[in-house]
Amino acid sequence: MVCDRCKMAVGMVLTAAGLHPLSIELGEVSVEEDVSPDRLGLLRESLGRLGFELLGDRRQQIVDAVKSALIRLVRYGDNRSRQTVSSYLSSELHQDYSALSRLFSEEEGKTIERYYIELRIERVKELIGYGELTLTQIALQMNYSSTAYLSSQFKSVTGMTPSQFRAAKGSVRKSLDKV
Repeated sequence: MVCDRCKMAVGMVLTAAGLHPLSIELGEVSVEEDVSPDRLGLLRESLGRLGFELLGDRRQQIVDAVKSALIRLVRYGDNRSRQTVSSYLSSELHQDYSALSRLFSEEEGKTIERYYIELRIERVKELIGYGELTLTQIALQMNYSSTAYLSSQFKSVTGMTPSQFRAAKGSVRKSLDKV
């Protein structure tokens, strides 16, 4: 879950299943009741229809925590700070970055760095789509060293330049939780 609407949707599913949520946070839910295996299956199905996944596996929970932290960094964080992704994740998740990186790569089939690049490019697509900022302003906001580097990375990820993307009216965007 990466937004308040996500939390609200999960809360509605839990309530519809007759459960009483105590807290709904990003990636974690607490309910008053013990949940039977049958009810757990129904929750898994209901949440799946909304694009959510019910997690039980600790490894997958850690991967999702990494994804959520990076989405928050890209979406709401101060991307102008000079903090590295590795130090950011280590401080956010209170775990050694090399262990997080190894686990993420094993579970997702790509590195944390690659995932972070893909998230940044999706955010750049969003900002281009709004049409309010120049590419130079977007590069600065997203902490790229130059507009040329942003353009190069954008093309390597999407196969098109930012100008081509703008001309296509942003028709190829993904939501950040789908990256």
